[in-house]
Amino acid sequence: MSSQVLVEAPGRHRVEAHTPREPGPGEARVAVHAVGICGSDREVYQGNRPEGYVRYPLTPGHEWSGTVQAVGAGVPTTLVGRRVVGEGFRNCQVCDRCHAGETTLCTDGYEETGFTQPGAMAGTLTLPARLLHVLADDADLTAAALLEPAACIAAAALKAGARPGERVAVVGTGTLGMFAVQFLKAVSPVELLVVGTRNDREALSRRFGATDFRTKDQELPDDFDVVIETAGSASAARTAASLLRRGGRLVLTGIPAPGADGLDPTDLVVRQLEVHTVFGAPPDAWAYAVRVFGAGLLDPLPLVTHELPLTEFSQAIELVGAGDPTVGKVLLRP
Repeated sequence: MSSQVLVEAPGRHRVEAHTPREPGPGEARVAVHAVGICGSDREVYQGNRPEGYVRYPLTPGHEWSGTVQAVGAGVPTTLVGRRVVGEGFRNCQVCDRCHAGETTLCTDGYEETGFTQPGAMAGTLTLPARLLHVLADDADLTAAALLEPAACIAAAALKAGARPGERVAVVGTGTLGMFAVQFLKAVSPVELLVVGTRNDREALSRRFGATDFRTKDQELPDDFDVVIETAGSASAARTAASLLRRGGRLVLTGIPAPGADGLDPTDLVVRQLEVHTVFGAPPDAWAYAVRVFGAGLLDPLPLVTHELPLTEFSQAIELVGAGDPTVGKVLLRP
């Protein structure tokens, strides 16, 4: 019998028996292979997630991979047995934003797997089949469990529009930062700078394609074409903006604490900076991430440092928030 994690309320959870839900019309049931934990899951457990963006009691888990077990009416049976990942946002499909492909801006309200809908910290996950992205038959499902954060950075890379020969940079050296390095490397930049807070991330940054690495307290250039910020702090956003030439392109993906001091609007206007933001990943970004992964241009496995059984949910949450530099991506294995 399989298990699931149930967060009953902030700070209170239990691991209980899991009963698979039969897929209804338009749905598919997936046997979960692995599920990642990120800071958002820690927010769910601690009760720090903004109102309206979580619904208790809840089975978390929005970063996952698995294999389709069964499908409901109206879903091609050829999906059964396929390795898949899936989008989290449960968009309405009929509002103007959804029709424009901007499903993360759905005007029907926020619904997302693992936050307001049951997530993947369970033996199986039943969800709308339209959210699935099919992987190659030999895809590494452990690596694929990281495609959700990769898709968010794919959205940033698409908005950045980096072109071959440009000078590009990444601020932040966590999971998102290392994915940003790989996406930017794939477009053949003439220079790829990574800015972080710890020198111990230099080797991994260079492994993924960085041509230069500096910490934020070192002298930094100010003439880059594109910068992607992934660190999630106001100071990181300011550092990212300072790296840009006049007219440069900035994409912010991190979410600072509420009330944080932002970018200087005068600086943005005078230097005519182009600023974009990312919250989640729309379908085109997911498709891009899956395609880059399938082409072998995206290597998530070096980011995984811990794999634990589902029963070790508490330990996994502690690892994610411990601030230990040796802890990278933590996966749970149902």
